[in-house]
Amino acid sequence: MLKSPVTALVMHPVVRDELLRPDHMDRLDNACNLLGHNPVRSPLDLRDQCSHLEVMITSWGCPRITAELAEQFPRLKLIAHMAGSVKGFVDEDVWRRGIKVTNAVAANAQPVAEFTLAAILLANKRVVQLSRLYMTERVNRAPWAKEAPNVGNYKKVVGIVGASHVGRLVLDLLKPFDHRVLLYDPYVSPLQARDMKATKVGLSELLSQVDVVSLHAPLLEDTRDMLGSRELALLKDGATVINTSRGALIDQDALVRELSTGRLYAWLDTTEPDVLPVDSPLFDLPNLFLTPHIAGSLGSEIQRLADQIVGEIERYARGTTLRHLVRREELSRLA
Repeated sequence: MLKSPVTALVMHPVVRDELLRPDHMDRLDNACNLLGHNPVRSPLDLRDQCSHLEVMITSWGCPRITAELAEQFPRLKLIAHMAGSVKGFVDEDVWRRGIKVTNAVAANAQPVAEFTLAAILLANKRVVQLSRLYMTERVNRAPWAKEAPNVGNYKKVVGIVGASHVGRLVLDLLKPFDHRVLLYDPYVSPLQARDMKATKVGLSELLSQVDVVSLHAPLLEDTRDMLGSRELALLKDGATVINTSRGALIDQDALVRELSTGRLYAWLDTTEPDVLPVDSPLFDLPNLFLTPHIAGSLGSEIQRLADQIVGEIERYARGTTLRHLVRREELSRLA
């Protein structure tokens, strides 16, 4: 029989209260030797357990796991991050030591994908614009052919930029609908794209054909401002740009200029900076639907993160394969 791994919660206490239900704690108690239900804010608070600790369950409020910190825990075998990306959170030395890292990116991707699907469907239906017209003028001009030409979802072309966790989920959610789906991702082959019910194309080709483009690429040096003035100009009149990824993927000044002409529409859940100044011109654009970075896990959805990580701890304790390992070789192109 496998020995229960000595495990500690390292996160802000408020985060623990939001993420972990009583049944989660019961499952952890059964799967491992949990060092208390109250988390510590730093691994250094576990000095008296340095020689025994095998698993850290981390989340928001935990400091970066540096080489110096990892040296204090010679038996550490797994960091299970009950949050999203570990990029910038785990030092290179952690990987060199052979410590496994798992996270809840896949769980957080689900609500983002659901939000994106809703945005695609509602954007093609011109819901925001027609709602504003109806509430302002209080006249039903159905079928709204003049105000919303080419409205509807049937046979529309949807472009997905980035087959990330979220991008792949969006592609899957789009399958039941009567859309033609284009995919731009340099790491995906045409055959892989076809398996996802999409057609692989270049970025310029995608932008020139779509009715809606949705961004799901990580923010890297070569993806910053990937939609600038030239790229936005390729979009046809009436197209919609959706961004639930990183605000800096779009040259925001260029987008403001395009939106100010009334030629395009946009749904932005992320911006650059993430918290906009109160005088940002984005607040005043009638063809923009703006939300305050809410596509990711909120409310009850954040407990899906705990469901995933507790499941990983149970698999680790049983000696079975982890499902959500972060691979060091993929870090350079992850969010």
